[in-house]
Amino acid sequence: MINSRDIHDLHPVVQDKCRRFLEECKKSGIDILVTSTYRDSEAQNALYAQGRTRPGKIVTNAKAGQSFHNWCVAFDVVPVVHGKPVWDDTDIWLSIGHIGRSCGLEWAGDWKSFPEKPHFQFTGGLTLKDFQNGKTL
Repeated sequence: MINSRDIHDLHPVVQDKCRRFLEECKKSGIDILVTSTYRDSEAQNALYAQGRTRPGKIVTNAKAGQSFHNWCVAFDVVPVVHGKPVWDDTDIWLSIGHIGRSCGLEWAGDWKSFPEKPHFQFTGGLTLKDFQNGKTL
């Protein structure tokens, strides 16, 4: 099972955008921890099971093959303040979302259905169906 935190596991275009995002966060005084990049099918299904057939809170609606993490074009982050992850500071998340958008990333915090503040992606306009059919950036 692979649930990577390494930005080198992202598509090269997304790696570049992620690096720029991390640099811009740092310039803004925001320390960021990358919590997830590439996930294989087994890891994605385990995450999907959380809150359904396994203990925990539901954190994704995507099964294997339905997440942009499976295609190396998405990553999750959390801001760190005084060495601790901060999940519930709206102002920090809004700043992070703004920085992500300015780097050409889509921020899932903007999603109307199931917003995910930690999630950023760059798909180059491709859909999940496109990736499932073998297209790539």
